[in-house]
Amino acid sequence: MRSHTTTLLALVAPAWAGLRFPCSTLTIQRLDPVVQPGSNPSGHVHHIVGGNAFNASMSGDVGERASCTTCQMSEDFSNYWTAHLYFKHPTNGSYHRVEPKPVMPALGGSNGAKGGLTVYYTQFDLSKDNVKTQHVKTFPPGFRMTVGNPQATSKQHLGLSYSCMSGNSRGRIISTMPETPCSAGIFTTHHFPPCWDGKNLDSPDHQSHMYNTVNSEGFTNASPCPASHPVRVPQVAFETVWDTTPFNSMWPAGTPNPFVWSYEGSSYGTHADYMFGWKGDSLQRAMDKSECFYDGCGSIKKQPMATANQCKVKDMVGETTTGWLKALPGRI
Repeated sequence: MRSHTTTLLALVAPAWAGLRFPCSTLTIQRLDPVVQPGSNPSGHVHHIVGGNAFNASMSGDVGERASCTTCQMSEDFSNYWTAHLYFKHPTNGSYHRVEPKPVMPALGGSNGAKGGLTVYYTQFDLSKDNVKTQHVKTFPPGFRMTVGNPQATSKQHLGLSYSCMSGNSRGRIISTMPETPCSAGIFTTHHFPPCWDGKNLDSPDHQSHMYNTVNSEGFTNASPCPASHPVRVPQVAFETVWDTTPFNSMWPAGTPNPFVWSYEGSSYGTHADYMFGWKGDSLQRAMDKSECFYDGCGSIKKQPMATANQCKVKDMVGETTTGWLKALPGRI
């Protein structure tokens, strides 16, 4: 297995990198203001990080409404969320929530984050020539998008992947859940498309206003944006480590993977949501820096993760999502 830190260092271009920072868990509940705005509860449980403006229904300038964020970058009040992972007991069919844990230390580490995930805003998808000709424009207030589809039963685009963690290393990138127990957890990645139509803050399917040029599972160069979606935006990506180790002893040898997403469909259906909420022009200032090695890019204020960990939102649904459950929340 290769070191996650080594892999990241090998991928960082000398002059064009981006932001990488931890975000602690904000809340875990059945809300989805992008796909099911106003619905309380939404269809399945989500793991949510970011600003405390998060609610069942969100619109407009999220960054102006939030007063705190679980992210290390103190001017980032965006919200990031994925379906939550559960363990389905192979014998009695009950479910138990799997907790996220900070991504293993790399390039600064998790710095005391609690749960959560690691967020990237990168320019790795820019080819060498494209760097010189296409400006990276950040998202406007109100922007949102999704990647992946919980109904998918076959491989989606290459930016959605799994890996098996062992110590501080992760194994080969695969498109479905690992087939054997992982000694240090299951690592998931969600890469969002980097090309925008330049007009729509959203679209009916939450994806058509974007165009995907990602051509591999990792942070690599990709082709220029097409005329239909000409605006190059930072590529957003999430990385999450799910602490599956407490359940490995309950996974009988030779049986199928017992871990399921909160929608309990195919593992090909992994998906994620993004709602932009950076304060003012803070993200644009960072993306305009020509040399930025996964830090604050010299223009963004960081906050201690001890401060970020204090940011929370109330339970707006009022249901039990952890402990041993007879059925997944919303699936009774």
